[in-house]
Amino acid sequence: MKLLALVDCDNFYASCERVFRPDLKQTPIVVLSNNDGCVIARSKEAKAMGIKMGIPWFKVKKSYLAQGGKVFSSNFALYGDLSKRVMNILEGMVKKIEVYSIDEAFLDLQHIQNANHAHDFGVYCRNTIRQWVGIPVRIGIAPTKTLTKIASHVAKNINGSMGVCCLNDQKNIVRILKNLPIKEVWGIGHNLSRQLNQLGIYSAYELMQMDIRYIRKKFSVVLERTVRELRGEPCIQIEDQCNPKKQIIVSRSFRNRIESLSALKPVISNFAVRAGEKLRQEKQKCSQVSVFISTSRFNQRLQYRGFDSFQLPCPVDDTRSILMGANKILNTIFRKGYPYAKAGILLSHFSDSTFLQKSLFEAADQDHYKQDTNLMQTVDTLNSIQTQVYYASQYPARLSPIQKEMVSPKYTTNWWELPITK
Repeated sequence: MKLLALVDCDNFYASCERVFRPDLKQTPIVVLSNNDGCVIARSKEAKAMGIKMGIPWFKVKKSYLAQGGKVFSSNFALYGDLSKRVMNILEGMVKKIEVYSIDEAFLDLQHIQNANHAHDFGVYCRNTIRQWVGIPVRIGIAPTKTLTKIASHVAKNINGSMGVCCLNDQKNIVRILKNLPIKEVWGIGHNLSRQLNQLGIYSAYELMQMDIRYIRKKFSVVLERTVRELRGEPCIQIEDQCNPKKQIIVSRSFRNRIESLSALKPVISNFAVRAGEKLRQEKQKCSQVSVFISTSRFNQRLQYRGFDSFQLPCPVDDTRSILMGANKILNTIFRKGYPYAKAGILLSHFSDSTFLQKSLFEAADQDHYKQDTNLMQTVDTLNSIQTQVYYASQYPARLSPIQKEMVSPKYTTNWWELPITK
């Protein structure tokens, strides 16, 4: 039997904060979003205190700190680097790996046929990552991706599992699926779960028993794959090549509300510049630029959300063209008299940077966009060596920095923030 494994880092952001702070081993930890707005990660101790994911920090700050909890601003440089270290270890253990997210990876255990050996491999893998990086992980092993997700769930919630669960025995799989709510199955969202409940399907086992033809007709081929995977039929393969992104979003919530167009323009320009950098890193070009601005959803008196898109005549990755489109849209959607709490830019309609589909009316459109690959490469190179090049519309002196009052040091990526032993 072919086996797969899912390696999932436990409470990843919170665990990263503990790597260089062993004194916080049993301390409740929460990590906040940009501008210290909402809770985006919690340790198990913080979860036990009732801290909900996504809750605004100001709502729980007083009671949480009074109970001895510790809070950190997001430190994505640290999280990204520790994630790379974990993935590098996994790449050295197997021939095929799919990095599913910053804290998850699927492994193809084609070199392991025996279930006992698979469990031993999981324990070895878990111990190695803990020793070399300091991040705790749980590992689910099973014949399909969907079942590995369930095995990982079991490893998380059952004491004595050593953080590893191997589902290869059909009787054991049936027993677990009978006790697993349908909402816990990978790919079953809230709406789909409600629809299945209305049909009398409440457990993963009941879903597994459904007729395949009925599932395909009533729902979709996606749910059919899920049912087959619950039965042990591999339908979702490991993808060792990362799929290119379909869109890029750069956005931010503001601690201090922005009410004027002159103050909002450099912020949108800054987002456009960052989005252009990401686009070139992905080796993509875009032909649509979108901008959105909105007031706070907590402001019941003044509510407004503006959104519009600008279609470029042909795909580009030149920041100047992106800036041109973004500024045109902002002038269109901006409304006076509103305190804006969030804004962002979205790039979409991608094409490969090595392929350029020109416009039939290129001569007439040439004033609407600019494209200079060599210039953009030069700017990116200069910015990568800390020689910052700004575009005029950014107004560097007026850029709004992200508010991070409780950020931990960049222990592994900045020479000046290396941990010091006293």
